[in-house]
Amino acid sequence: MTPDQPIVPDEPRVAALRRVLDPAARASEILFGLIMVLTFTLSLGAAGVGKVDVQTVLLGALGCNLAWGLIDAVMYLMGVRAEHGLAASAVRAVRAATTPAAARLIIAERLPPAILPALTQNDLERIRLHLGTLPPESLAPRIGRDDWLAALGVFLLVFLSVVPVAIPFLLIPDIALALRVSNAVAVSLLFLTGFAFGRHVGRPWQVGFSMVAVGIALVAVAMALGG
Repeated sequence: MTPDQPIVPDEPRVAALRRVLDPAARASEILFGLIMVLTFTLSLGAAGVGKVDVQTVLLGALGCNLAWGLIDAVMYLMGVRAEHGLAASAVRAVRAATTPAAARLIIAERLPPAILPALTQNDLERIRLHLGTLPPESLAPRIGRDDWLAALGVFLLVFLSVVPVAIPFLLIPDIALALRVSNAVAVSLLFLTGFAFGRHVGRPWQVGFSMVAVGIALVAVAMALGG
């Protein structure tokens, strides 16, 4: 690709999946799911595991993450719609600018500070001209098919994180032992999630242990507040 050749974006569906499945998003969604199920299982331990059966534990854990997965997916869609609305508003402001210089200033104000120094006035002008060619329907802040696909990815990340934590209840007859093993699995997953994320940002061991500490702290807060 030459320096002046325009960048062709990835196929939209692939780009939507990458948005959801990037390391930071993946780590945060799994963290949310594990916090939910840990809050539930630790609450059972505090209440007395002898009073519950395996079916109650499994249904409760699945129900917690099902609800949280749906909530998180809906919140993702709401955020996407707001993001689209802000982008459309910026494009309309550029088009309504009284002069090309004013339009370029609007564009510059909305670019990340780290990117702006690398752009010249000619680059900003090319962006302005491109925004002027966008069809009117592209400015509507609607939720598209790829956004729904991305929301499904968010839901699955949260909901499926409960599966490894629920397996001990299927394999171990002793509910108290199963609960301890389940909590150990959840803590291990917290570490592995942090470690995998740390491989992308640096210091994987430190990030792994930090993820465990953050997860346990958030669970403790949730339980203290009656969650």
